[in-house]
Amino acid sequence: MILRIARKELLDLRRDGRLHVMAVAMVLLLCASLALGLSHYRHAQREQQLAQQAERTVWETQGKKNPHSAAHFGVYAFKPRLPLAALDRGVEPYTGITVWLEAHKQNAFRFTPAQDANSLFRFGQLTVASVLQILVPLLILLTAFGAFAAERESGTLRQLLSLGVSTRQLALGKTLGVAGGLGLVLAPVALIGAVALALLSDQALLAVSLGRTLALALAYLLYFGALTGVALTVSALAPSSRTALVALLGLWIFSSLIAPRAVSDVARATVPTPSAFQFASSIEGDMTNGMDGHSPQEARMKQLQARLLKQYNVSDPKLLPVNLTGVILDESEKYGDRVFDRHYGSLWSAFARQNRIHEIAGLIAPTLAVRSVSMAVSGTDYRQHRHFAEAAENYRRDFIQEINKDITQNANSAGAGPYLRGDDFWKTVPPFRYDAPGLGWVLANEWFSLATLAAWCFGALALAVRSAMKMAID
Repeated sequence: MILRIARKELLDLRRDGRLHVMAVAMVLLLCASLALGLSHYRHAQREQQLAQQAERTVWETQGKKNPHSAAHFGVYAFKPRLPLAALDRGVEPYTGITVWLEAHKQNAFRFTPAQDANSLFRFGQLTVASVLQILVPLLILLTAFGAFAAERESGTLRQLLSLGVSTRQLALGKTLGVAGGLGLVLAPVALIGAVALALLSDQALLAVSLGRTLALALAYLLYFGALTGVALTVSALAPSSRTALVALLGLWIFSSLIAPRAVSDVARATVPTPSAFQFASSIEGDMTNGMDGHSPQEARMKQLQARLLKQYNVSDPKLLPVNLTGVILDESEKYGDRVFDRHYGSLWSAFARQNRIHEIAGLIAPTLAVRSVSMAVSGTDYRQHRHFAEAAENYRRDFIQEINKDITQNANSAGAGPYLRGDDFWKTVPPFRYDAPGLGWVLANEWFSLATLAAWCFGALALAVRSAMKMAID
């Protein structure tokens, strides 16, 4: 009986010409967003590969110069992008994927797409994720709002129940019918997308992409299940299909459009972060005057020189067995690292608390929960941006430390002339390599949002069945 009800629901959906138009529009939007995302991904990957090769060549062939000059010459670090980033760009348009690494500085990320965008950028981009999170829910609500309310208005609901159909069977059948209709729309696009992603992934990334793709599919299935349950619940409780439609549209506007922006404003107000100018000024102050405000840089360097002279029992820096400049550079770098850890640690902590507010808000707006999981699985969320930024910073510290070590141990051998190094030395500095965290790491950090989606899905579907069993017949 449940399957018969589902087939009848599918037949009604097929006969509704308005839903045909919406379904075709949705398929076209999904295909267009998929094509745009894949094209952007391929173009970005090609540019990044060329930039990495050129960057390494420039570093290895910079010619003879003092190692400290080379440390300021610096290198670029590029964040590798997973194929699923073609579906959900996440925070990358705002954070960027390129960072400049040089001595004495922990630089912010550069060349973010948002910097070059026009005023329309604030309204969002056409991506597969945005279509699935905002437009497909609208299709679900417009499909299911009359599932019970329209039957009641037309008088067929009483007839169905008089034939011995239980309200539970009716609710399950309606749910399967709506899900089947949605599946007919999304399945072809999902198949095309899966094939395209498989073609984009090399052998090393294929298994990674498969696991992440399945996790992404599960998250969106839970999301769509939650919306279906909400729509059926409202349809069962509303006195008319018109009332059900208005109520569901209000819920869609709140969850998809109002809540994301409102929660962002609440997060910024609750956990404020310094402006770029304030942040840079605070770091500069600690560098110049010490973290206690009473240890000027010049005084710290004089104390270091005095300790070295005492340690090696000499009266003139020229008699030191190590190069004083190298020691000062290394000590200055280590002090800077402590300053950076203090300020960036505080900033990352603030971002983490803001992110937590977004996750908790998923309890009242499922769009926020699925958005969090979608970005995380695609490798474009805040946590993985931080993971890459910290890996790049660790690499910066290691290669600057090696350069300072070389100056400390070998610069005195240059005699009266300048201490120079050539291409053979630059090639000994290993290139930056980054491995993105695995799916297990991602899911462990996203357990709350996943649990929220599961609670929304099963809770809404259970509520739909219960509402159908208690709904008014007339």
